[in-house]
Amino acid sequence: MDSDTVWRHIDTERTWMADLLEPLPAEDWERPSLCEGWTVRDVGAHLCLAQSSVLSVLGPMLKAGFRYDVFVRDTALRSPLTHEQIVATLRGFIGSRRKVAFITELEPLIDVLVHNQDIARPLGVDHPIPPDAAAAAADRVLSMRPPLRRWKAPRGVRLVATDIDWSYGQGEDVRAPMGQHLLAMTGRLPLVATSSA
Repeated sequence: MDSDTVWRHIDTERTWMADLLEPLPAEDWERPSLCEGWTVRDVGAHLCLAQSSVLSVLGPMLKAGFRYDVFVRDTALRSPLTHEQIVATLRGFIGSRRKVAFITELEPLIDVLVHNQDIARPLGVDHPIPPDAAAAAADRVLSMRPPLRRWKAPRGVRLVATDIDWSYGQGEDVRAPMGQHLLAMTGRLPLVATSSA
């Protein structure tokens, strides 16, 4: 996937999330998300870190003992941003290609695709993941090393997308929409086929 297409997907997903969150009742902001231990509000706050500078995250990283998982959790749960500020920040990102240092443009794509589902699904909102974006994100997930990548592909299984030409692994086919494979790789869903087509 070329860079322009990646950023177009990121902008579309950020716009969709801001539109979803803006009119959301206060009680829904406190609803548990798919991200364990995080509310809808926490996930929204986390998405607002997508353009953080190195200097702005240095303090939180020191407090977290340079443990990535702790840093991510603490900055989300302790964020001082109000609901209005979260929405405004997400809208402010649209059209910008700025990202955190030392990462590729695919990390923001993974982040927004997966975290949008963390929020949408508990709210009962159907928001399909574009198959081409999910495939690019999944390929990046598979190229990562721990601690960024936690998922380990089971042996004897071949993941096959039913909505795009994509597969991974060797063995018995597990067929599902590409978005479902991405959510399985990122710990949101079990690795279960939903379609035999």
